[in-house]
Amino acid sequence: MTATSTDRIAALENEGDIAADYLESLLDIADLDGDIDMDVEGDRAMVAIVGADLSQLVGEDGEVLDALQDLTRLAVTQQTGDRSRLMLDIAGFRAARRAVLTELGTTAAEKAKADGEAVRLEPMTPFERKVVHDAIAAAGLTSESEGEEPNRYVVVVPTVAGE
Repeated sequence: MTATSTDRIAALENEGDIAADYLESLLDIADLDGDIDMDVEGDRAMVAIVGADLSQLVGEDGEVLDALQDLTRLAVTQQTGDRSRLMLDIAGFRAARRAVLTELGTTAAEKAKADGEAVRLEPMTPFERKVVHDAIAAAGLTSESEGEEPNRYVVVVPTVAGE
């Protein structure tokens, strides 16, 4: 491991520590139980709150989770001075959503391959689109995002005959 990659991992671990402190304070204020797990995955700090019933922190379709992630990123950015790409999961919501989206991307790629036509998916959040793009790439096809937020969606590009 180079000094640069070691430095980057240390910086991401620091982001996780800052986020954990921030989230522990929020849990205390809200009088909620939960344990905080931290990890580094690729180029992101990953923080998860697990434990008791935390559904109120997820909200409908993850809206509260998204807002808490944004607030946590802001808290990290305020302390480090660097933009945070930290990913927050609560009660396994994102992990479960990732599995569903990976299957959606794989299925859409198979349909595009079979039909030879572009497949347009429903609008998704940036996180959801990233997971779908990754699944489509893993299936050997390309994809692109079209539209404007909040109605931005993924289009699977079929392979051209002879490629």
